[in-house]
Amino acid sequence: MTVPRAYAFAPGAATVVLLLTVPGPLAAPLAAQHVEAAAAGPEEGIDYRVYRWDGTPARVANIVGAAAVSDALLLGEEHDDMVAHGLQTSILQSVLGDERVGGAGRTVVLSLEMFERDVQYVLDEYLEGLVSETHFLRSARPWDEYRARYRPVVEVARTEGAPVIAANAPRRYVNLVTREGPDALDSLSDLARSYLPPLPYPGPSEAYRTQWEEIMSGAMQHVDGSSAPSGDDGASSHGPGPNAIHAQALWDASMGHAIATALVDHLGSLVVHLAGSFHVARGTGIPERIADYRPGTRVTTVVMTKVADVDRWSEEDHRALADFVVLTREPTAASRSPTNPRRPAPTGGR
Repeated sequence: MTVPRAYAFAPGAATVVLLLTVPGPLAAPLAAQHVEAAAAGPEEGIDYRVYRWDGTPARVANIVGAAAVSDALLLGEEHDDMVAHGLQTSILQSVLGDERVGGAGRTVVLSLEMFERDVQYVLDEYLEGLVSETHFLRSARPWDEYRARYRPVVEVARTEGAPVIAANAPRRYVNLVTREGPDALDSLSDLARSYLPPLPYPGPSEAYRTQWEEIMSGAMQHVDGSSAPSGDDGASSHGPGPNAIHAQALWDASMGHAIATALVDHLGSLVVHLAGSFHVARGTGIPERIADYRPGTRVTTVVMTKVADVDRWSEEDHRALADFVVLTREPTAASRSPTNPRRPAPTGGR
């Protein structure tokens, strides 16, 4: 199986990000026409096509219908996919207005991997109109390309009065796990630990380990062999350290716990969560952690992945990635940045 490019990793674990570099231009800033298309709303059948887990054609309306009878809707993305970002915004708007969900008075909560749990109060201050967007962005450590990629979905939630959850573990603690292992978190203060899931957090399942090993094996084939120095994460650029999978699992546990907590804090709500695809794909990662923290939670998963032809379903690459698989139109080489064609995008999920 080819290594899915949907599998990107969050900021703070630079070695793993390096390992997942693939040949050719990387997640470069998209051309204006591609960004504008996403902003205007991607067109189904041209910019993307929706399938069920087995390749059966579906529609966005089917995703919204499944969300209406779920507690959590997990939207897995490739972080540089502008079509996916436009579609995520459309899906949020749809569930907010759907007569079975937001239109019926059911609370819709937006949950984001892209903000860390220690900035929740800053996010709340912005949503409540207490601070300006400028001060919000200065204090909340938003991901790069926030305005193009994530601002639209946050602004929809803000306009509609929907709660927004900063769901991710602070990257400094993920880095601590990468360097010293999960037990190092026990030395943190009570305040620091309040930004994390309950310790000890669940480790990777066997299925998760298998997926991880497949990805690492594929990614290592593309390392160029240069002798770049190790970073402060304590791992060589030629391979992930032994704790890398536990750092990855901390992201999953943090987001799974944040979603479960939101469902308790907002009884009867629907949580719409955005994350990197590998956090969602094949039922491992976040879905496993939600089941740990809130057994019986009804979860619908969606994985969005870029392809050259949205009408070409691949049994090998796409089957059973999620309840719904969305193939999005990959920008052509001509639409990449002519000034910096190999600039990697800031990554954040797996």
